[in-house]
Amino acid sequence: MKCPTCSKVCTEDFKPFCSKRCSDIDLNRWANESYVVPGEPIDGFDDELFDPHTLE
Repeated sequence: MKCPTCSKVCTEDFKPFCSKRCSDIDLNRWANESYVVPGEPIDGFDDELFDPHTLE
């Protein structure tokens, strides 16, 4: 199996990545929204799903 970040052979310790560095690169891409899940954009909170008064 090849690392999805750099295409080197993955290691058991960091599977599916080859190293902690490649794992961190992938996590950073998610955090910076370089990767996105397709779908309709969400505009704010849905009032039916989130009611701040129920948190009291």
